[in-house]
Amino acid sequence: MDVSSERMAVELVDGSPMWAAAAKQESARLANAIGDTLVVIHHIGSTSIPAIKAKPTIDLLPIVSSLSALDAREAAVRALGYEWRGEFGLPGRRFLPLTRDGKRLFNVHCYEQNNPEVTRHLAFRDYLRTYPEIAKAYEAEKIRAAALHPGDVLAYNDAKNDWIKETERKALQWYAKR
Repeated sequence: MDVSSERMAVELVDGSPMWAAAAKQESARLANAIGDTLVVIHHIGSTSIPAIKAKPTIDLLPIVSSLSALDAREAAVRALGYEWRGEFGLPGRRFLPLTRDGKRLFNVHCYEQNNPEVTRHLAFRDYLRTYPEIAKAYEAEKIRAAALHPGDVLAYNDAKNDWIKETERKALQWYAKR
């Protein structure tokens, strides 16, 4: 796994209602490229949480019925401008970033529908959407991590990892009871 290309500066900006519209528009483009194996595409990550600062990169979570069927669609996805990075360190995932003019616009994390990572992502997102005070605490954690590592998004991610893992644990418990 070559992560050197991921060592970019951390930019946090105020939340934007345009992120949801961009996620919907890009999801439609991806749906056409992914084809029949697609079950649904979710908007996840910080840009899916209202009113918190985020890196201006939209995370999408396409859920597919078959990774091998998705792999067969690689050329169609690449034709949209996406890189195809394979698992990129996470077994069972296909990671597809889209960068234009040096700016990362989308990170696409594809999983099969039975992968527990799907539940983890959705639980975290829905928990923060439901509890704005926890979303604001996440924003504070992001600001702290960005201040520590302004030039390295990987170190930034590592700096907030403990907070995220603890919140994910609570989110998964909450999600299971819904």
